[in-house]
Amino acid sequence: MDELRVGFVPGVTPDKWVRAWREKNPRIALRVVPLDELEGDAQRAALDAGELDMVLLRLPVDLDRPTALHCVRLYEERPVAVAGREHWLAAADADELVDPSDLREEQHVLPHPGVDPSVEQLAFPTMTVADAVEVAASGTGIVVLPMSLARLHHRRDVVHRPVDLPGTTIGLVWRREDDGPVHQDFVGVVRGRRVGSSRG
Repeated sequence: MDELRVGFVPGVTPDKWVRAWREKNPRIALRVVPLDELEGDAQRAALDAGELDMVLLRLPVDLDRPTALHCVRLYEERPVAVAGREHWLAAADADELVDPSDLREEQHVLPHPGVDPSVEQLAFPTMTVADAVEVAASGTGIVVLPMSLARLHHRRDVVHRPVDLPGTTIGLVWRREDDGPVHQDFVGVVRGRRVGSSRG
């Protein structure tokens, strides 16, 4: 194997691992491929088609079908609510967790499984995270995202506040049938992070 192809979802920053890999394995090229989709099941198709060797994505993802996958859980991402600067969330303390029940009467630009709105929701079209943040900036609604995505799509006209919801998990997956020394070497690189460390 002379090249390892690793896909990664928005908000994941693989730079540290790329540098470590190049120092450890200079003879094996590492090609990192940015992926667009937010949901894990959407990215595994690239693994199943053989277009990528490994993928850094948000869990959960089906680890059994259509092909069996290995999975290493790497770190948790903190959820935040993103809203326009005129929204009441802007007045909330940036260090205190917002109770999800306080978000039930809001319009949610993107649905979030941890918040069950109590008011009828507008029929928002399917949109990217960047589009959703733009809609939140306009004051039409809010969007609950992993903090890494809120930072990636930050704008001056929005704020984000941490929400008391379970975080999302970033994991590294690859096909069991492809497992080999090169895959395990990359696992070793990404596991070089301190045990129990957490990133937002």
